[in-house]
Amino acid sequence: MSRIIALIDGSLYAKSVCDYSAWIAERTGAGVDLLHILGRRETESAPANLSGSVGLGARSSLLAELGELDAQRAKLAQQRGWAILEDGEAALEAAGVHDIAVKLRFGDLLGTMEKFEPDARVIVIGKRGEGADFAKGHLGSNLERIVRASQKPVFVASREYKPVKRILIAYDGGASSRKAVEMVASSPLFEGLAIRLLMAGPESAENRKALDDAKSRFADSGREAETEIVSGQPERLIGEIVEDGGADLLVMGAYGHSRIRNLIIGSTTAEMVRSCKIPVLLFR
Repeated sequence: MSRIIALIDGSLYAKSVCDYSAWIAERTGAGVDLLHILGRRETESAPANLSGSVGLGARSSLLAELGELDAQRAKLAQQRGWAILEDGEAALEAAGVHDIAVKLRFGDLLGTMEKFEPDARVIVIGKRGEGADFAKGHLGSNLERIVRASQKPVFVASREYKPVKRILIAYDGGASSRKAVEMVASSPLFEGLAIRLLMAGPESAENRKALDDAKSRFADSGREAETEIVSGQPERLIGEIVEDGGADLLVMGAYGHSRIRNLIIGSTTAEMVRSCKIPVLLFR
């Protein structure tokens, strides 16, 4: 059975990642791989400037001390990583999840994820990691790397968990949004939830047909979906709906707008992930 990959660190989002992973597990029956990755930044000291102005004996002594510091740093990082995972496991168990695999890994984020992604149903990650600049509202660099590289859906957890009852799909008729509709229409994760498809643009025959086709896909699955075409900027329209409490989860595509930017999160997508106070489920 495919797994839920829950990526956690020491940030404020770790608890929310576990809570939303538990929600997905409860509704789909999938197990959770709770994963914490230690990279070089966590386990190695900053390189020292051992210039020729330092004597040979002093350089040897410094190298030995740096080696000891690196070993201590790596040991502390590993102990902290296990503590983070233990807290995450406790949160999942408290939410009723029993199929949990706790994994601490060393190395590059994307290289590690390549090994786990083939068995993944979805990847759950916080909007910002512990190294992000919260004051400026920057997205976490790990989130952007995961979204660019992953072929699986990426669930971006908001800071606080809230029950999901209403789904808003930002629909543009493109490949990634059609993929989103297919998953929402067929997955047990969304069964019984209120579904709303929103298209930002003019009321045209082409746009209406695209929405009607998506609505028909839900009807084929025995589910209902409300559709709406509204003129205006997607960021503003979606933001207003979220602010009014009209959605608990935003579903949308992640894509570039040109061949030059085809590995960069689309500008609308990035803005919505930054500003939304609800979780966002992204599809490539």
